[in-house]
Amino acid sequence: MTMFARDELDEMVRRWLEANRRCEEQGDWRPLAELYTEDATYGWNIGPGQDFMAVGRDEIRDLALGSEMGGLDGWSYPYQSILVDERKGEVVGFWKQVADARRPDGSPYEVAGIGGSWFRYGGGFRWCWQRDWFDLGNVTSVFVEMMKAGVLSDGMRRRLDRAASGAPVPGYYTRPETPVPLW
Repeated sequence: MTMFARDELDEMVRRWLEANRRCEEQGDWRPLAELYTEDATYGWNIGPGQDFMAVGRDEIRDLALGSEMGGLDGWSYPYQSILVDERKGEVVGFWKQVADARRPDGSPYEVAGIGGSWFRYGGGFRWCWQRDWFDLGNVTSVFVEMMKAGVLSDGMRRRLDRAASGAPVPGYYTRPETPVPLW
């Protein structure tokens, strides 16, 4: 079993949170790609038999942090809690998804439930593996509410139009009948 120094993992988490803060301020998450190993993988599930997977730092930058975060400028993802397992070199972070747009009562549009990221540390202050989870039903509900209120960003409207077109989207694939481990 791999063991990592707790201080090193804590420093990785500190760097990650600081980089996230900067990227949120800039509305561009692509710089986070530098915190992944060259051969890292980053993926998530979007429903029965449907997954997204970026393989390698370039796909993580271009797909996961680029096109997939497109239209979410102004959103923040504040971490609520972080758990570190230095024996396995794994970190789990629980976060919220909060839009900068406001409801008529002044409250922000926020995805209900909880989202999170599960990371594996690859050394050298880089992740080698990441899997996210979130409640797609709650995400959809917030986007529909925002669409009805006319506060959805132009980038998100373009993204939703692209998804509704049925055209293939890079990184998404249908899982085969035989389960394939995602790690």
